[in-house]
Amino acid sequence: MKVYKKETVQHINATLDECWEFFSSPRNLQKITPESMGFEITDFDNQSMYAGQIIQYKVSPLLGLKLNWTTEITQVKDKAYFIDDQRFGPYSFWHHKHFFEATPSGVKMTDVVHYALPFGFLGRIVNALIVKNKLNEIFDYRCQKVNELFNSK
Repeated sequence: MKVYKKETVQHINATLDECWEFFSSPRNLQKITPESMGFEITDFDNQSMYAGQIIQYKVSPLLGLKLNWTTEITQVKDKAYFIDDQRFGPYSFWHHKHFFEATPSGVKMTDVVHYALPFGFLGRIVNALIVKNKLNEIFDYRCQKVNELFNSK
């Protein structure tokens, strides 16, 4: 199984408290996800983020096909990081770390995603042709929306 890595860094003009409040709430994920993804939370306990929390979504990453995705928040350190892992969904492996670091001008937010696709060699071809580009598109959109929400004040 080939594991890929996607890393992004964004500087946010906000306090660590403001960033943590926004990004640690699954309710806000839809605000920073492209509408074309058809993102919808289908089950969530409406509690503040905690290790062991299960969140279920529907997403339509390609051709309008609805896919179920279940993630577990596996680790949380208040105002520092949280990690979500896919339990069921389109990837054979998905591990997403979200780091937050206060800086003199706001917050440095770093996302590190490790992922793998099923189907061996075919999965590698699909990653090269579609998935890698789709993830770039999603994270570019997220950067733009975060800039609109926090950096245009």
